[in-house]
Amino acid sequence: MNMPYSPDGSSVYPAGGLAPSEAPGGLDLQSVIRAVRRRLNLMAGVFLCVFALATLFTLTLKPRYTATSSVIVNTQSAKVIDIGAVMQGLAPNSAVIDTEAEILKSRSLLSKVVKRLDLVENPEFNPARVPPSGMDQFKNGLKSFIKSVLPGGGDEATDEALSEEDILKAEQAELDGVIAAVQGAISINRLGPTYIIEINATSSTPDMAALLANTVADVYLDNQLETKFDATRRAKSWLDDRVVALRDEVREAESKVEAHRARTGLLSAEGSTLTEQAIRDLNAQLTVQQADLAEKRARLQNVQNQLAAGGGVDTISEALASGNISALRVQQAEILRRKADLRARYLDGHPDVIRVLSEERDVERQISAELQRIVSALEQDVLVSRERVNALQSRLNSQKGELAVNNRASVVLNELQRDADASRALYEEFLNRFKETSELDGITEADALINAYAATPTGPSFPNTTLNLALGFILGAALAGLAGLIVELMDSFFSSPEDVEQYTGAPYLVSVPLLAPSGTFAKARIKPADYLLEKPHSGYAEAFRNLRASILFADVDHPAKTVAVVSSLPDEGKTSMTYCLGRMAAMSGTKTIVIDGDIRRRQLTEVSGVPAEAGLLEYLFGESRLSDVIVTDEATGLHILPLADRKHTPKDVFGSRAFDALMTMLKQTYDLIIIDTGPVLLMAETRVVTRKVDQVVVAARWRKTNRATLRETLKILREFKANVAGVALTFVDLRRRGQYAYTAADYKAYRKYYTDD
Repeated sequence: MNMPYSPDGSSVYPAGGLAPSEAPGGLDLQSVIRAVRRRLNLMAGVFLCVFALATLFTLTLKPRYTATSSVIVNTQSAKVIDIGAVMQGLAPNSAVIDTEAEILKSRSLLSKVVKRLDLVENPEFNPARVPPSGMDQFKNGLKSFIKSVLPGGGDEATDEALSEEDILKAEQAELDGVIAAVQGAISINRLGPTYIIEINATSSTPDMAALLANTVADVYLDNQLETKFDATRRAKSWLDDRVVALRDEVREAESKVEAHRARTGLLSAEGSTLTEQAIRDLNAQLTVQQADLAEKRARLQNVQNQLAAGGGVDTISEALASGNISALRVQQAEILRRKADLRARYLDGHPDVIRVLSEERDVERQISAELQRIVSALEQDVLVSRERVNALQSRLNSQKGELAVNNRASVVLNELQRDADASRALYEEFLNRFKETSELDGITEADALINAYAATPTGPSFPNTTLNLALGFILGAALAGLAGLIVELMDSFFSSPEDVEQYTGAPYLVSVPLLAPSGTFAKARIKPADYLLEKPHSGYAEAFRNLRASILFADVDHPAKTVAVVSSLPDEGKTSMTYCLGRMAAMSGTKTIVIDGDIRRRQLTEVSGVPAEAGLLEYLFGESRLSDVIVTDEATGLHILPLADRKHTPKDVFGSRAFDALMTMLKQTYDLIIIDTGPVLLMAETRVVTRKVDQVVVAARWRKTNRATLRETLKILREFKANVAGVALTFVDLRRRGQYAYTAADYKAYRKYYTDD
């Protein structure tokens, strides 16, 4: 159970004591059950509150009744005569049916329903028509009285003060409110992919629900007929005026076309003008000449590049094709042969050698001159080709200018012709349509029919008590689970051995049980050290036996003789654990001494109750002998080195040579030395002590010590290269531990081995 360390003495656990993961790696049924048991009271309270609110809300709702009528959108309209109507029948597609459903709940249609049923006077849809209650009458009377007694409050009536415009606005606002209320009471549904649309009307009375649904259906059919009649009449009047105007437009447009043709004299052959044919021929010639120019430019550029790069005659294709250069090359080769022969026989100053060199230079000049001639010939070819291209381009531009003039004239002609054709077609269409519309007046029918009228409902449709209670149950269970989950996730305390090793990476040593007073109403405080002696076979005593074994046998090859008991913060059970561990070791036959190292609070001295006129500090300062300051526990034979009450607290006591000498001397006398220290996070001297002992036991209070706090403590101990034996949980409530830890689940099975007798 000893913490592993690297060769340099530093802990191999991650910085700050972090475990390989920040949360438990697995989730099983047992852990879920334990979590539910832990948060059962909270979850039950949340569930009962939510379910009670849902029940109360359901019982206070007023009942509502729903009636349903339906209409069929008729997509197969009858045709008395074979001509098109002004408003055609509805197309058989989903979008049209959905559109009709939207029309059924539109404000314009529902406003007609409101006027037909006079719903403005109905208190259900117009709160202004609700008879005032006794309290309302009292308030109105009180307001009138106050206004009458105020100066100028009763000079003129309110109705006389309102203008006619204000009255109309008030009436319109009242009507809008009623329409909005009716819209809220009406719902339109399409039955699947059919052409049937259901009209659902909800009201506080069954009769009004049925009447409202049936009236909406009737108004919908009447609205369709009125719309078609109005459209036909408006179309007939408009077409009559439009036909006369179009007749004049056609005559004027055709006259403009003929006048433009006579003025421009546009000529064409085989579907295109003469200018267009000339442009096509010039484009073809220009393409050929541009290709020839590009080829000659490339040849010239290649020769120039080779000469600029210092290339020889052998690398230039035009030079190789020249007969003059070929002859000069043969002559140059003969001169080179002769030069080589003469140099082999004579020195460079010999007349024959000088003559040969002169001939060689002369041939090279002739070759260079020939190359320049080739380049000049290529440049001349490029110049001639460029002039041809420019001439063709000039002729082409001239033809394009002429074509542009013709095109502008053609554009105007085409535009005039299109206007004339469009005016003629539109005139003929409107003339035919005017004749057809005159025949349609009086034979229009609606595009829908009533499928079923609504019957008076026999029972309320709202509220659905069963559904509301079921939803309340589900919502309550969900919120209860969510509340439990949130509280569980926010839990940052240590609850089990698994938590210790998972969240800190440090070994778990032991769980020290919480000692509760015997009897339900007992108030006497139990002293842990006395309980250890009175109940040697209890689970409390067994915990310290396990702790002693974990410390002594953590490293068999190097048994620990010096142990420091530390905690992160005060009141975590560190001092009681130190004293009880010392007593248990002494009772087991181990020669043990406990040292009170908490120089600020002297808790071990107070818990043990030993007289301490002189103690550890007096010995270290040379004021007392060691034998005079060590006190023996009569019950167990445990030796105690207490702390005397001193007003002055010296600095760096545990870092002194005197303390090191004391520890060396005690190791020669005692088998086990236990030091009770101050909190690691608060006292720097504690960190010095932990570096000088063989093992460090960290006390963490069950369900009180924060995980981050303990990780910070272990990080500090690692930085001071302390050898941490592990973490011991204190004040563990064995009755509640089963809700948190796996090991506690079997406590009933093994508790027979422990007894409090």
